[in-house]
Amino acid sequence: VQLVESGGGLVQAGGSFRLSCAVSGDTFSSYAMGWFRQAPGKEREYVAAISWSGGRTYYSDSVKGRFTISRDNAKNTVYLQMNNLKPEDTAVYLCAAVLASRTGAIPTSRGYDYWGQGTQVTVSS
Repeated sequence: VQLVESGGGLVQAGGSFRLSCAVSGDTFSSYAMGWFRQAPGKEREYVAAISWSGGRTYYSDSVKGRFTISRDNAKNTVYLQMNNLKPEDTAVYLCAAVLASRTGAIPTSRGYDYWGQGTQVTVSS
């Protein structure tokens, strides 16, 4: 399974980005998907996740109400819409995938098997 992120860049505080993660190599709808971020000197943070059907989502407290995760199973792509960005959102954003469980539960942060290379998001103050 291959994951390729796109959509990052530089934006001023208060701005928006939409990140995309295109998945290939297997049946996309069989996978739960997640977004993580890694800032210099900080631990990797589990930002958002979505079940295979899109019916369940997860958000970290730091992004809840500002970020929205979604997926288009026809396009084999997961998105992260990021609004009202803050300087502390600056990080490399990575998408990740894992075969969905029978229950459709959101995976834990350690439960992902496939990773993209990441895309940089920089928010200036």
